[in-house]
Amino acid sequence: MGGGAQNTGIFTYETLVHAISGAAGSVVAMATFFPLDTVRSRLQLEEDRESKSTLATIRELVDKEGVCTLYRGMVPVLQSLCASNFVYFYTFHGLKMLRARRNQTAGNDLLFASIAGIINVLSTTPLWVVNTRLKMRGVGQVQERNNNEYNTLYDGLMHIWKYEGLSKLWSGTLPSLMLVTNPAIQFMTYETLKRKVTASLRNSQPPAWIFFAIGAVAKAISTALTYPIQLVQTKLRHGYKYPNLPPDAGTLEIIFYILKKQGIGALYKGMEAKLLQTILTAALMFLAYEKISRFVFRILLHRPILR
Repeated sequence: MGGGAQNTGIFTYETLVHAISGAAGSVVAMATFFPLDTVRSRLQLEEDRESKSTLATIRELVDKEGVCTLYRGMVPVLQSLCASNFVYFYTFHGLKMLRARRNQTAGNDLLFASIAGIINVLSTTPLWVVNTRLKMRGVGQVQERNNNEYNTLYDGLMHIWKYEGLSKLWSGTLPSLMLVTNPAIQFMTYETLKRKVTASLRNSQPPAWIFFAIGAVAKAISTALTYPIQLVQTKLRHGYKYPNLPPDAGTLEIIFYILKKQGIGALYKGMEAKLLQTILTAALMFLAYEKISRFVFRILLHRPILR
């Protein structure tokens, strides 16, 4: 797979480079801002936790549980994120390369990102179910049967399969499929803004802060539009114990239950931490992705990156 590889199609060297760069960029970004994701999870899942500012919640967790609690479950999250973004970036850019580059539009980006999102959800949801439980172990409302002594993704997958059934590994799949709109909107916005910026600069390379800013704007828009579904998705993956609500309740049932019992504000609990975490993480991820992919193409292919 060298410079002679075909430039169109899914199974190409270029697509693989995009996938590896996207996966690496996401790991770098999540590792950097992981405590913010911990705050988001705790606010979403702990019904009795007061909804405070992100900084106040971090201080409270550190005072009561120690600094290590901010990084609980980081390894399986990074492993899942790496696999998830590899699948997403590979599918998205592979589909883009099937189209003539002159026909790239926001509509095409939205379509390809949606297809990539569906494939990603169906293939990686079990990883996210396990790492959500690992991250929240000993906190609140875990619904584990028998023992819960597992510490790796593989052991967690085997444990849930054995004691709770294969279907439990795909808990939260419906809201996850609904949330395909989140990365789809994010990627459409990012690609559209990047094309406009690149066109305005003619052939010169945009500075690094441009990619950071575009990534932040794209993620802010997508997160704000889809947050209530993200909250329900987290509850389904982790396990919930709401009085008078069956254990197999669906997405809409949980949403209406929360609205009835706690009000609309409860659907946005933890949103500040989520926005802060996802905006910074997405911005850094796209920055790292652009830098890594350009570096690899420049060194190994000795030609500009293909868009």
